[in-house]
Amino acid sequence: MQNIRVQVGVKTTAGIKDINEDAAGFLIPQDSYLSKVKGLAFCIADGVSSAEAGKEASETAVTRFLSEYFKTPDTWSVSRCGEQVLSAINLRLYRKSHQFKQDNKGYLTTLSCLLLKGVHGHLFHVGDSRVFRLRSDSFEQLTADHVTHLGQGKSFLSRALGMDNNIHIDYSNFELKEGDCYLLTTDGVHDFIPTAALIRALSSSVPASDIASSLCAQAQTNGSDDNISCVVLRVKSLPHQDDNEFNADLTRLPFPPPLEAGMKLDGYRVIEEIFASPRSQLYLVEDEKSGQHYAMKTPSMNFEDDVHYIDRFLKEKWIGSRIDSPYVVKIIQHNRPRTALYYLMEHLEGLSLDHWLAKNTPLKPKHAIAIVKDIAKGLQAFHDNDAIHQDLKPGNIMIMKDGSVKLVDFGSVFVAGVAELYRPIEHIGALGTASYSDPNYLVGKNSAIQGDVYSLATICYELFTGHLPYGDKVETCTSMFDYDKLRYQSATKYNPVIPVWFDKALQKGVSFDLTTRYQTIDALLEDLTKPNPLFLKPEPEPKEASSLVFWKLVSGFWFITLILVIYLFSQSKL
Repeated sequence: MQNIRVQVGVKTTAGIKDINEDAAGFLIPQDSYLSKVKGLAFCIADGVSSAEAGKEASETAVTRFLSEYFKTPDTWSVSRCGEQVLSAINLRLYRKSHQFKQDNKGYLTTLSCLLLKGVHGHLFHVGDSRVFRLRSDSFEQLTADHVTHLGQGKSFLSRALGMDNNIHIDYSNFELKEGDCYLLTTDGVHDFIPTAALIRALSSSVPASDIASSLCAQAQTNGSDDNISCVVLRVKSLPHQDDNEFNADLTRLPFPPPLEAGMKLDGYRVIEEIFASPRSQLYLVEDEKSGQHYAMKTPSMNFEDDVHYIDRFLKEKWIGSRIDSPYVVKIIQHNRPRTALYYLMEHLEGLSLDHWLAKNTPLKPKHAIAIVKDIAKGLQAFHDNDAIHQDLKPGNIMIMKDGSVKLVDFGSVFVAGVAELYRPIEHIGALGTASYSDPNYLVGKNSAIQGDVYSLATICYELFTGHLPYGDKVETCTSMFDYDKLRYQSATKYNPVIPVWFDKALQKGVSFDLTTRYQTIDALLEDLTKPNPLFLKPEPEPKEASSLVFWKLVSGFWFITLILVIYLFSQSKL
């Protein structure tokens, strides 16, 4: 079945400047299935030089879009994929901008992305980079410059990635035609080449790569004083219109039935059921083509008509695909058509931490803290991608045969900038497991990274003591009023060799008060591995002497009052 074919050329140069703050790139998948369900992607970005981190911003925007777009669920529309990915990238840049104290510094960049899928083009745009199209004799600009003019030749960029925590992206789609020629440029090109010259260059029969190089050279000859970049692509051939029906079918994938050993689904043979719950199933499967073993997660038939559940299930796969860490289970990219809704993960040969602990306690302190450090590395991979695990517990931590650690389960993960920008999460009761989840979830507070800090500190406490920091009653709490009745139990009560400073760090990590709890994983680890001088100060002695004096004075006052009363009454009888 034929896929879209294009000819592409990319050129980016610093021009007369010392640093090239432009970025340009494209991705044409070699895998025919991925090319069919995701299409081809072309991007150009112009980092804002006055923002100091323009180079890093433009490179981040282009590389992350080209990477993360192709990891989105294949059942999502192009518009939804692009908007989700760009929202996450924007928030990432916005947060990094807060590293600068001045308001005019930050990670700011323009970005224009052109996606070709089936017989349609899709355009995402923010800033003043431009996308043009030459179709036959018609030449038009497909994007609008997000620039505000102040008069007297002065203007400023009104929209850019990283400028605000919420970003409005221009999106449009249109039908493609064979022979279309598209041009993506930064202002170092289109501000210095007349429209007639652009049309002549795109109309020539030379390869697209030669056109891109000649346009950049011409811009510099014409006095361009900026970085110079462009992407040129020609549409050589398109798939048949009927082929595009395949994409619509993806949005109607049925739930697979309960699977048993020996059954086959899309070329994967079920070996055994690993796990089952009211919400999902996990199977060990073998790829009949490669012989490779994978874990297949399928949705529960209980939610077949629940659109919110289906959306969450699809989002799990994308969230997991964004995180690339040896301490987090890897999502496997589909490379063949599917007839049902599911996704694949690497198969992990090991035990969940709760089962592993049942066979390996008590732990030596050195081993226990090593496990905590590896869990922290996995969590940090989530946080680096603006994601919060939210359901960290021993059952979601795997200990491999070689002793390495991997975090699993993306079912409760929250990604800031994707759907809810740190709004309270809607749920009934604690989002994760009551023993390990932040109680703040109960009142609808998204405690963000601090929620994962609480879970990690709780697990660390359990590794060193075999108990929970607030005892077993924490599992029966249903409101913050219930939690307020609980008191932290010193870890030294169960393990006398634990130093005071270590116990104080654990206590701070599991504090219900977010103003007291650590704000980052690194801060918690720092105090768990190195004595904090503040925790080494002796507790203030109770002022027993002052208390004794106080009660002596009170007693003396009442004694004098009694004598005075007796005297007055005795005088009245005279």
